[in-house]
Amino acid sequence: MSEEPTQNISDGRSFEERVLARLDSIDSRLDSVDTRLDSVDARLLALESQAERRALETKPIWERALAEIMEVKRGLENVERKIDVLSRDIVQVRADQVRVDDRLTRLESESLQKS
Repeated sequence: MSEEPTQNISDGRSFEERVLARLDSIDSRLDSVDTRLDSVDARLLALESQAERRALETKPIWERALAEIMEVKRGLENVERKIDVLSRDIVQVRADQVRVDDRLTRLESESLQKS
């Protein structure tokens, strides 16, 4: 092992020159990152703009679709009311039929007893 505890890493430049070179390197890399972030930011703004434009383009379509859905809903409500009325009428007709059948059975039974 060497008696010297630290290795001399001098490449002929002073410490200050090496630090400044490293700072320049870091500055250059930060400029590169900044440029890339600006590019990403520009692309994001373009995407947001496109999304807003598409939203405005599709808004009338959605409004028409919603209006049609509401119209269908009103139509279904009318159909439901009509089915309810029809159901009640059918129940009443069946009840009347049972009553008529009972009367007919009773009249036939009376007629058979008289003969």
